[in-house]
Amino acid sequence: MIQTPSKNYELDKVEMRQTYANTLLEMAKENPNVIGLEADLMSAITTNKIIKEIPYQLINCGIMEANMLGVAAGLSLTGKIPYVHTFGQFATRRAFDQLFVSGAYAKTNMKILGSDSGVTAEHNGGTHMTFEDLGLVRLIPNATVYEVSDATMLRYLLRKIEKEHGIHYIRTIRKHAVKLYDEGEVFETGKGKVLREGVDVTIIASGIMVAESLKAADLLQEQGIEATVIDMFSIKPIDQDVIVKYAKKTKAIVTAENHNIIGGLGSAVAEVLSEHCPTPMKRIGVKEQFGQVGKVDYLKEFYKLTPKDIAAAVQELM
Repeated sequence: MIQTPSKNYELDKVEMRQTYANTLLEMAKENPNVIGLEADLMSAITTNKIIKEIPYQLINCGIMEANMLGVAAGLSLTGKIPYVHTFGQFATRRAFDQLFVSGAYAKTNMKILGSDSGVTAEHNGGTHMTFEDLGLVRLIPNATVYEVSDATMLRYLLRKIEKEHGIHYIRTIRKHAVKLYDEGEVFETGKGKVLREGVDVTIIASGIMVAESLKAADLLQEQGIEATVIDMFSIKPIDQDVIVKYAKKTKAIVTAENHNIIGGLGSAVAEVLSEHCPTPMKRIGVKEQFGQVGKVDYLKEFYKLTPKDIAAAVQELM
């Protein structure tokens, strides 16, 4: 059982983008088949700082994301292991057909990092603010879909998927995440992490909303409501067993995601509950809205992604 982070909710010392670049460098040095692909965002994800060390294992494909996935498919067919990075909306919305056909349908091997997830795109604005990427990739047969919540998890999953064939999509922020896990923690595909035990309600969250949910649990505790908090980093496959277990235990579920409430975590949890354990439920997330320019704190308030919004949903449900 992971201990709940301190009430200070301290940030990781290393940014998520630095974690990606450092881990890619380590893997590339260990395995000559590991190839990094970029769509003119090397400075955004800090791979520009490692290219001199692996000049033949890091390729800037330019602002041509669909072509980049085609290159990744081709590399895969030659036995290479392509790690593809771009902002989430370009990896999914813009290049969905290549991801579906050249990737999944052709049974090629791609590891895709979609960064700047949801409101963390900040000043890049509405066109760059993806609230639908998880839903799109969940539709692809046999794709594995993650949303990481801290640097320890990102590092572990990047290494884990190197040895697993197929389409793997990891959704992440680029900057500092709240530190949730210690080094050495194991993250199993299809298994959620129970971070806090409670008997009154279960909050299932992913990505940046895990820390927001823990803060919401603190607010609820002050009102005498004890909440379970689960980090559901594995969106597909999802942990059906833990969802059903805590639905039966607490009789109420709230999901929290930095994503559209349609197609992402909330939908995935609702699908499980509707078939296996019908339970009163509310979904915290983006509702029929596009992105916009703004700082993360403002955007969380605007889209109602704050701890007080999660706590209010719990109170309404109960």
